[in-house]
Amino acid sequence: MPENSTEVTAAGIARLAGVGRAAVSNWRRRHADFPRPVGGTDTSPSFSLPEVESWLRDQGKLAEVPLRERVWQQMSGHPAGTVTALIHAGCALLLVRDRPTAWLEIAAVSDPRMAGVLPGALDDVLTAHFGSERVVHTPSEAALLPSVPLLRAAAELAAGVGVRKAFEFLFVRRLDANPRQYTLTPPDLAELMTALAEQGGPAGRRTGKRPAHAVLDPAAGTGALLRAVGGSTALYAQEADPDLAALTALRLALDSEEAAGAPAAVAAAGRAGATGHAGPGAGVLVVRTGDTLRADAFPQLVVDTVLCHPPFNERNWGHDELAYDPRWEYGFPARTESELAWVQHALAHLREGGTAVLLMPPAAASRRSGRRIRADLLRRGALRAVVALPAGAAPPYGIPLHLWVLRRPGAGHPAAPELLLVDTADSADPGAGTGSAPSGGRDRIDWTAVRSTALDAWHAFADGGGKGRTDGEGRADRPGVSRTVPVIELLDDDVDLAPARHLPPPAGGGAAELARVRERLDETLKLTARLAPPPAAPAEPARRTLTTVGELARAGALELHTSSGGGTAPVLTEHDVLAGTAPSGTAPSGAAPSGTPAGAGREDEPLLLEEGDVIVPVLGGGSVTRVVDEATAGAALGRNLQLLRPDPTALDPWFLAGFLRGTANNRQASSYASTATRLDARRLQLPRLPLAEQRQYGAQFRALAAFEDALRTTGRLGGQLVQGMYDGLTDGSVAPK
Repeated sequence: MPENSTEVTAAGIARLAGVGRAAVSNWRRRHADFPRPVGGTDTSPSFSLPEVESWLRDQGKLAEVPLRERVWQQMSGHPAGTVTALIHAGCALLLVRDRPTAWLEIAAVSDPRMAGVLPGALDDVLTAHFGSERVVHTPSEAALLPSVPLLRAAAELAAGVGVRKAFEFLFVRRLDANPRQYTLTPPDLAELMTALAEQGGPAGRRTGKRPAHAVLDPAAGTGALLRAVGGSTALYAQEADPDLAALTALRLALDSEEAAGAPAAVAAAGRAGATGHAGPGAGVLVVRTGDTLRADAFPQLVVDTVLCHPPFNERNWGHDELAYDPRWEYGFPARTESELAWVQHALAHLREGGTAVLLMPPAAASRRSGRRIRADLLRRGALRAVVALPAGAAPPYGIPLHLWVLRRPGAGHPAAPELLLVDTADSADPGAGTGSAPSGGRDRIDWTAVRSTALDAWHAFADGGGKGRTDGEGRADRPGVSRTVPVIELLDDDVDLAPARHLPPPAGGGAAELARVRERLDETLKLTARLAPPPAAPAEPARRTLTTVGELARAGALELHTSSGGGTAPVLTEHDVLAGTAPSGTAPSGAAPSGTPAGAGREDEPLLLEEGDVIVPVLGGGSVTRVVDEATAGAALGRNLQLLRPDPTALDPWFLAGFLRGTANNRQASSYASTATRLDARRLQLPRLPLAEQRQYGAQFRALAAFEDALRTTGRLGGQLVQGMYDGLTDGSVAPK
């Protein structure tokens, strides 16, 4: 093996070859010439990437390693670690973008010479972007030497897809590889928080223009909130993790298409952040590291907007050391109320009339230990709105989080007498109103509906001066969705600000609507009875020659795909397949579901469904398949799903889907982990039959699918009728008989 050769794990080999990790384990057992481990451990060995590539090509399992995969493998195998490699790549990509001629001259020399020249060039670029006091330190010649091949490959990738997309791919891949190490703010949520904090007023909203303003994120994390800020802005960020702070600074700098400002201007912005008001500045970016509550990097900074996704449920936030901190203007937070400390930190950095939007756990709206601070926030008009999000909007995904919208009170902004409460849960779930409980989940949130519900209510409230006025079209008060509540009503012993406790129930259809549901249920029950299969005829177990999906794929009888990209088409989710519903998911804006940026090449584009495709869930251990019909065609394939696209001249799709649903078939094709079951579609079996005989089976399977759909509809309508009767009897809209 060549010295300093890039190493790759079994998971990386599986990604290169487009197979599961079980297939890589099989290759190691069955092929004596499979490359030997060169590192790692007995349970997680690593292999030489060049040797693996050569073996895969010899076996016909790999035509060419995609450039971005090669770059990622070089990064993940870097001797100094992935984070250091990513920081080096980000620095080099800044140089590529800002000074392309200088990069070409540097890249033309040998690797050792390049490592010697790069520190000076990188220092100039980093100083131009971040000033002399920065979180991104200039790497030394010794540190850069093992990174030179990676930097050349990253620049080559950037030449094809662009500097921003190249870094974003590598950055998101790093996040995907370590999902528990970082707390992420989804792009759609970041855009909603930014829109709520918009300073343009009604006129600005109509024109779509945002004025220049300064924005602070005191818990920057991966920089998602500041990336969502549009217009000419001065961005200030603080992050406790030094490595993440450096990566976020590079991400924000590369995300902007503007060239770096003069070093003097950047340095002046940093001094303003430490000593006083931050005026608007084009392209100003200041990132600092440190514990925000204990060691505020911008103690005197006053900005127009604060956006924050703080850490939740922190006990060690500085309660003992910060008892007399001047930021506790609304009361000293209890040890269990770290979120209220972040709220007051945000208010302390706002100018009069400035807006802060914070993502909060629902418990912060109702815990008794925080009721006095909540009461003071209401009395003084600092808290303007509480927006309840659907479960799955952000981690932790199992609970419905809240957004708090705050305004810094002052002489020109008197305390408002009302608080806006909004609940977006029903608008987010496509299944709402069908009688089933909202299921939530990341893939099932209709962010367009959530955004519309929240912003319509907020704009109507803001346009009315926060006094509950409406403008005819956009109403602040909607039963079950939004309401402006007088502050005096909330100042009781609990000061509970959870929207669900104060919103009136949505207006129902009463007895007339229940009668219509009953009629539909009667019709569906009759249809179900007609579609019920006839009594099963006994037969001797058939002895058939079997083949597997993997063999059919190699023979060209079908294609096997997994989710590959973002896009704007509706997404068929795992829940949709299991529940038999229409595509309800949306791809995250700004990033592909698979962890790759949209537009980074052909393979990043969404995989659109075609009529006759067969969809198989990967997780869960159940025997479920779905044949794509005309209504579902055109949607994108969601996560945790595998798509089988049969050649209609060789395979009948309903025959394929039916045999893949066999219980024994699924059992033999599944692997089991400690907490989940995973299905390998390549191992699923089906008999070798002529096409005419396949179609006979296919017709039978299709009839069973129609019967199953009718049963699902019956269950949904039955549940809707039962719940509607309970609601009607309890609220008095239905009389007992």
